[in-house]
Amino acid sequence: MNAIISASELASDLAGGNPPVLLDVRWQLRGPHQRPAYEEAHIPSAVFVDLDADLAGPAGAAGRHPLPDTARFGAAMRAAGVSADRDVVVYDGGQGWAAARAWWLLRWAGHPSVRVLDGGLAAWRGELESGDVRPSAEGTFTPVPDSLPRLDADGAAALARSGLLLDARAAERYRGDVEPIDRVGGHIPGAVSAPTTENVANDGRFRPAGELAARFKALGAADTPKVGVYCGSGVSGAHEVLALAVAGIPAALYVGSWSEWSADPSRPVATGPDPQ
Repeated sequence: MNAIISASELASDLAGGNPPVLLDVRWQLRGPHQRPAYEEAHIPSAVFVDLDADLAGPAGAAGRHPLPDTARFGAAMRAAGVSADRDVVVYDGGQGWAAARAWWLLRWAGHPSVRVLDGGLAAWRGELESGDVRPSAEGTFTPVPDSLPRLDADGAAALARSGLLLDARAAERYRGDVEPIDRVGGHIPGAVSAPTTENVANDGRFRPAGELAARFKALGAADTPKVGVYCGSGVSGAHEVLALAVAGIPAALYVGSWSEWSADPSRPVATGPDPQ
């Protein structure tokens, strides 16, 4: 199953006899809440999903966006109309990070058919509607955790030495030149810098699968059977896992990411442009 869907394909599917459940996951890091923007205008039938409330647990020792409680996540998805026997399409404002987090979490929880709208809301050329959408019937989705691979801190450290661990953050954060959010800058020793922004073109859409495969091959993905990804708090890292999926490369996500790793002073920190 392709992990992304174009705006034209989505329009066709929505007009068909068995339209997908459509989730609006607009979110901004340290920005205003996006529900007002959703209520002002969204793709028809889309249900709003709150990333911080529905797709993550409370921030703490496990990071800024740890896994949500499984029961709570399942209830939120059922309330949004999600069922295991019906396709799901997720979109955000165009950056793709929040939509990718929803895609990854639903796939990790066992949903068999989830796709991300390539380019997000900015790519949509159809009509929009306003107001709040409530599903006509509650969904039946029940999470089955760990249906996709994930890493904890120790697993990420080991993979950085035995396989390929990609750091999806901006290169300056990887090097430790700046750190605007977490306790300390730098990267997990052995991790390779792979900013997720380089996976998309200027219009926000993913680069072709062949280009992505070549990029990840150059970063070392062809030389190891195991690939992992982390970022700041498990959001942009999910976007990199999605890019890898488009390229045909399975990868595990370290959900706690740098926000968990750097919060523990006993964990080693590397700086500079090299993995070390």
